[in-house]
Amino acid sequence: MFKTRLISGIILVALALFLIITGGSVLLVSTLFISLIGLFEFYRVFKIHNHSLGYVGYVATAIYYGTISYLPHGMKFPVLIALLIVLLGFYVFRYPKYEIREFMASYFGVFYVSVMLSYIYQTRMIPEKGAYLVWLIFLCSWGCDTCAYCVGVLFGKHKMAPVLSPKKSIEGAVGGVVGSGLLTLLYSYIFQVQMGIDTREMIVLSIGACMGAFISMIGDLAASAIKRNNDIKDYGKLIPGHGGILDRFDSVIITAPIIFYLGGFI
Repeated sequence: MFKTRLISGIILVALALFLIITGGSVLLVSTLFISLIGLFEFYRVFKIHNHSLGYVGYVATAIYYGTISYLPHGMKFPVLIALLIVLLGFYVFRYPKYEIREFMASYFGVFYVSVMLSYIYQTRMIPEKGAYLVWLIFLCSWGCDTCAYCVGVLFGKHKMAPVLSPKKSIEGAVGGVVGSGLLTLLYSYIFQVQMGIDTREMIVLSIGACMGAFISMIGDLAASAIKRNNDIKDYGKLIPGHGGILDRFDSVIITAPIIFYLGGFI
């Protein structure tokens, strides 16, 4: 199991390196593809993956990604407003075919999966600094996961969420947050010239990374809560040893927008 997980992790990192370094339309299309798979996994939990409400979500995701490169940031939200109106139409005119739980899952899924993951691409495309800032998303999420696991194994004694995730400890959480901050500080120091930042901005990035790491754990636990509420172990089996897209990107989903807006601030 460990060997399978390790090999899958290496392949995943290599693929991420290629796509993010390439950027542009390659990253846009690949992020759209990943979002659609993740949305399918999410909809499958609520059994709307092959229903009208699910299809509307897939189309809305494709349209939303189509607007990213051509419309100002604030003009993208009309797509979400239009999606809400269309879903309300399905809910009303086909009543009582769909329950409110299914309707809410359809709308929430587009925002939770598709929109949030799109910030990977949007961060990468920030002029000049995006090629470097985008890696902070993964330092805050996957870096936090790794640091939290190592510290938790060595020093973990106090359970952070005993009912939801018994293996996670408070010590591990602290290690993940601190580790992400230190990794970001080291990363920003190495690429300080390329990023065009001074010492103050390096510190701001590190503090932001600590915040992002903490919030990434909330994203991880939230994804676990959804699974437990619906009695499933993993969202999928696409990535051997890791599960589905949402199992691997549950913390990235939450971290990506934070780094995008932090990068815009800097």
